Amino acid sequence: VQLVESGGGLVQAGGSLRLSCAASGTTFKINAVAWYRQAPGKERELVAAISSGLSTYYADSVKGRFTISRDNAQSTLYLQMNSLKPEDEAMYYCALSQKYFSKIYYFSPDYWGQGTQVTVSS
Repeated sequence: VQLVESGGGLVQAGGSLRLSCAASGTTFKINAVAWYRQAPGKERELVAAISSGLSTYYADSVKGRFTISRDNAQSTLYLQMNSLKPEDEAMYYCALSQKYFSKIYYFSPDYWGQGTQVTVSS
């Protein structure tokens, strides 16, 4: 399985970015997928996740600002990030699981992408 993120960059506070994650080597449409982030000196945290059935989970810190979505035909995961804040600055990682979760909140990854940096200037 390979996961390749793109779309990170530098944005001003209040701006928007859309991250993409292209997956290969797996039957993407049946997999749960997610976005994590890690800021310097902090633990990696789950930002958002989406199941094969389109159930979603969002961390409280991003609810109402971020939207996770998937295009199964393109085997691609997206994260639309609006109203970005300096505290959103981090390395963002795509993750994929081949496990079943009764609730997407329980997501745990089997595979990781290499990450894409999001920098938010104040």
